[in-house]
Amino acid sequence: MNVKIKKVHADAKIPTYGKPGDAGMDLTCVTVSYADGCIVYDTGIQIEIPEGYVGLLFPRSSLSKLDIMLTNHVGVIDSGYRGNIMFKYKPTKEHYDAAKNLINFKIDIDSGKFNYHATKEHEYYKYSNSSTCYAVGDRIGQIIILPYPQITFEETEELSVTERGTGGYGSTGK
Repeated sequence: MNVKIKKVHADAKIPTYGKPGDAGMDLTCVTVSYADGCIVYDTGIQIEIPEGYVGLLFPRSSLSKLDIMLTNHVGVIDSGYRGNIMFKYKPTKEHYDAAKNLINFKIDIDSGKFNYHATKEHEYYKYSNSSTCYAVGDRIGQIIILPYPQITFEETEELSVTERGTGGYGSTGK
């Protein structure tokens, strides 16, 4: 399936599959900004998702090594959206409280206090023994483009009976 993509930043990279058979295509950061105590990673690309399809943005598994989390957990890119593909991550652990004060957070970031840096060439990034976030040039997430059905709900008084019934969280075992 061909999908139109537009680079809006000189360093933007076209999403690629890491390995044959992968479902998600890796997206790469070209700029970093800060908003509302969050770190915003821009890919510098715009995608024309075909009608009847949706682009789903997921974090990469490498996120488990970092001290950030994707704010909406799964991003939904509708077929009508034509803006830049971006990821908004919220700091976790001790970084969370610091991020609430955006001015001080940016100062702390720029000084290297939390190892959040715009690029891997940043003075403090080079001397850090571990990074707590992504930097420009890193693969920051992945996109999966899938078809979806158009749903029409039919209101009813009764639903069919199943073995599980109304059993919710944990009802099928550990």
